[in-house]
Amino acid sequence: MSLVINSALEYLQLRLRIPPERMNLYTDKTIEEILQSEAAQGNQAAIQLATDMFTDPKQLVELFQLADPQNKFVILQAMTTNQREQVIPLLNVKDMLQGLQFFSQERLLELLEKIPMEELVKTVFQMFSQKQVIEFMPEEQLNKLLTSTDMDKDLLLTKLQEIPEVYIQQMLESVTGEQAQENAQSLAAQVGQLGDLQYKTALQNLDSTQKRELTLLITSTDEKLYEKFDAEAYTGFIGRERNKHDLIEAMEVIKPEHLQKMIGKLPDDLLSIVLTQVESEKFADKLINEFPELLARFIAG
Repeated sequence: MSLVINSALEYLQLRLRIPPERMNLYTDKTIEEILQSEAAQGNQAAIQLATDMFTDPKQLVELFQLADPQNKFVILQAMTTNQREQVIPLLNVKDMLQGLQFFSQERLLELLEKIPMEELVKTVFQMFSQKQVIEFMPEEQLNKLLTSTDMDKDLLLTKLQEIPEVYIQQMLESVTGEQAQENAQSLAAQVGQLGDLQYKTALQNLDSTQKRELTLLITSTDEKLYEKFDAEAYTGFIGRERNKHDLIEAMEVIKPEHLQKMIGKLPDDLLSIVLTQVESEKFADKLINEFPELLARFIAG
């Protein structure tokens, strides 16, 4: 196993102060063989470097030329899937967002459905206003929220009074079959006195436009209510109303640990490409402290 690093021998020659004529003898030698040979000849710099390789990230960066993404890629490709996954947390958010470009928009939406609702809602509000969310939300989702046992009935009835009276009359008449002619406050009170089934049916029968207005009035008092909608409802209109670029840009607000899980879903080759963006010293430190056996294999050639 060897890295394709054209400048590795030059680095060793300079660091170990090896004369050109002796360096010519090392053309086909591994790093380990060169160090062993030089150490045997009393080269103290070789002895020191042999120690530094397993203790000093800066020296490892220089030796393996890790500033070159291709050299990182060679090492990453030699890692197991589990080892590569352990490198993912070293990525910064910007690099992870770049990595998300490898996914199709459809796949990104699938991944979004698996993160906590709080994170999904944060992402949604990077792309849409509250009014737009309610406008694009399927009506069955509005019905689900308004008739949920979690809904504050007193709050709903208070906000219902802000709807034009004619629509409250219509929803009330749709379940009672009797003409309703009162002011908004009285009509809302009558809605509140309906039996559970009639109450839910009345809300479902509310004019669609007014139902969205009522939902917006209620959710504007507590953004946590937006977490009551289904994830699939959000991804449905995101996929329809926004492109992949807009989506990835919005995903910057997602907590890093959730972005890391997404990046971990990439195929091995693509994941290795993304991981080459890890800062070189951090990568070297990871090799030294967590993957010394892998490091030793590369040094041995």
